[in-house]
Amino acid sequence: MPVTNDIVSAWRRPRVMMLSHLARERSEPWVFALLVAFMIMAFIAQWPGASRTSFENPAVPLEPQLLAIALGILALIPAWYALAAISHWIAKLLGGQGDHYGARLALFWALVTVSPLMLLQGLVAGMIGPGPGLTSVTIITGVMFVSFWILNLIEAER
Repeated sequence: MPVTNDIVSAWRRPRVMMLSHLARERSEPWVFALLVAFMIMAFIAQWPGASRTSFENPAVPLEPQLLAIALGILALIPAWYALAAISHWIAKLLGGQGDHYGARLALFWALVTVSPLMLLQGLVAGMIGPGPGLTSVTIITGVMFVSFWILNLIEAER
């Protein structure tokens, strides 16, 4: 099943989708591919805002901004793995029965699931700019990410 169909299914039934991913054969490359898919979407989502900045201030060229964004996203790879490990340790303290693989899957799948909202956030940043619209979309994106992550982690730690 394509990942786009999985994202739509996860918005309808997040726990069921997470359980189906947990039932798959364990594959660390597949879990890393989810993180890479998120990073690509995060980069694309930042492009309209960077373009707007370059348009409004010609002294700030687009290409160096995009390079900085890409390097920043790549630099966060260890932080995502650390965050997954910390979430697993906290879940373990609260009685979780899962493992680090499940915690990584829960986090990375939540990131991929929320990527359509990130793309919307990028469009709002590029077309409308700072203001209540961008703030609202950013808050909704954050809340949905945390919601998906918690639901996924609950299933991974059962």
